[in-house]
Amino acid sequence: MSFFDQPYFLKETKAAPLAVFRIFFGLMMFVSIIRFWGNGWIKKLYIEPSFFFSYYGFEWVKPLGGYTYLLFIICGLAALAVAIGYRYRLSIVTFFLSFTYIELMDKTTYLNHYYFISLLSFLMIFLPAERYFSRDASQKGSQQYVPKWSVDSIKLLLCIVYFYAGLAKLNSDWLFRAMPLKIWLPGKYDVPILGDFLHQEWVIYAFSWGGVIYDLCIPFLLLWRRTRLFAFAMVIIFHMLTRVLFPIGMFPYIMIVSALIFFDARVNERIIEAINKIISVISSATRNLLSKGESIYKEDRSLTTFEMTSKSNSPRTPKWKLTLLTIFFVIQLLLPWRYLLYPGELFWTEEGFRFSWRVMLMEKAGYANFKIIDRTNNEIFYIDNSDFLTSFQEKQMSFQPDFVLEYAHYLRDHFAAQGKEVEVYVESHAALNGRRSQPFIDPSVDLAKQQESFKHKNWILPFKDEIKGI
Repeated sequence: MSFFDQPYFLKETKAAPLAVFRIFFGLMMFVSIIRFWGNGWIKKLYIEPSFFFSYYGFEWVKPLGGYTYLLFIICGLAALAVAIGYRYRLSIVTFFLSFTYIELMDKTTYLNHYYFISLLSFLMIFLPAERYFSRDASQKGSQQYVPKWSVDSIKLLLCIVYFYAGLAKLNSDWLFRAMPLKIWLPGKYDVPILGDFLHQEWVIYAFSWGGVIYDLCIPFLLLWRRTRLFAFAMVIIFHMLTRVLFPIGMFPYIMIVSALIFFDARVNERIIEAINKIISVISSATRNLLSKGESIYKEDRSLTTFEMTSKSNSPRTPKWKLTLLTIFFVIQLLLPWRYLLYPGELFWTEEGFRFSWRVMLMEKAGYANFKIIDRTNNEIFYIDNSDFLTSFQEKQMSFQPDFVLEYAHYLRDHFAAQGKEVEVYVESHAALNGRRSQPFIDPSVDLAKQQESFKHKNWILPFKDEIKGI
C-alpha cells in the first residue's frame, strides 16, 4: 500500500468551507486589481520606467508596454470568474499565470503577500473548489463533499506563513531592540487614540513581542475548535491594526477572510446562505428594473440547497496530483531555510531573504554611487542614477546586492551599445535597523565582470555587528 492509499486521503468533508474560500479569494483579488489600476500604479510601476529589475532565471519576463493594461484586465476578469466559479479550472490557471507574470515583471515591487497569492492560486488549481455554490456546479451538478485534504492543504499553507513569520521574528533586533518598530511606530502619532501611545517604549516592545506570540500561536489556536472563535477575533484585531499602522494594501483583509477556512461547514454554510440572500436581492432588483411583471430569473437550486448528497460523487484523487502537492509543500517547508547555506548576516546580504516569510523585519536604507571607467579612452565619470531609474527603483537598488549587480550589468551593456568597453564600480553605504551606515559593496570590485548566480556574493563587505537568532 502506497503512502497515498492511507485512510486520510480517502476521507471527505463538506465542501462549504472551500466554496467560501474560493468566493472571497476571487473577490479580494478582483478588488485588488481595480485598486492597483485606480491608484495609477500600472503606469507608474510598469509603463513609465525605462529599466526593470528581473528575478534571476526570469529575465525574459518584462512589462508589455500598453498591453500591460490588457494583462491586468485578464487577471481581474479571471479573479471574478474564480469567485463565481465559472469555468473554474481555466479561470484559476489564467489567474495564476497572469498574476505571477505581473509579480515577476519587476523585482522592485516584491512583497511577501504577492508571493503568497501566487502560491495560493497555484495550490487552488488542484482543488475541487468549484463543486459547490458555483456556476460550474449549477451546470454539472452540485456536490456537497470534497476530499478532506483539499481543505486541509489551504490550512497548512496558512499555518506555514504564520509560523515561519513568527520564527523569523526570533532575533535580537526584533525582541531586544524592538527594531524596526521603534523607527516606524513613533511616526504614526496621527493615528486616532493609539497615536498618543506609539512613542512610548513599553508600547513598542509590547507590539514587538505581541507580534511574535501572535504569529507562532495563531495557527494552533485556529486549528483547535475551543479557541477558534477567540483566534479569529485576534486575527481581525491584529490585521486591522497592521492595516491602520502600515500601508500594506489588501493583505490584512485577505488574511482575515482566509481564516474562515478553519471554521466547520455549518459556519461556512451560513455564510453561503447570507451570500445567496444578497444575490437574490440583487437579482430581484435587476429583474424589476429590466422587466416589470416578466421573470428573467430562474432560481438555481444548486446554489440554495443544503441537502446531503452522496459521498460517492467525489472521485478519488489521482496519485500524481497528491505527489505534486506533496513536493509543493516540501519546498515551502525547506525554502525559507536556504539562508543557512550562505555566510554573513542575512539582513545585510539578503541572500535567501526573499520567499521566506520575513515580514517587516528591517528598516534598511543606503546610497550607491556608480563609477565608470571607460577603457577605450581611460575616462572616469559617475552616473546620475535618475537618468536610468525611478526614485523608487533607486531606493530599492541602493541596499540590495542583487539589484546593485543587475544595475551594474545594465550600465555595462548600455555603454557597450555605444562602442565603449567599461568597468563598473560602486561606492555604497547602507544602514540597517537604526545603526550607523556602513560601507556596503567592495568599491575595488569591477561589477561588470561579476556573474549573477546562487553563489555567495563575496564582494559584499562584512556587517560590523551581530544579529542573533533565527
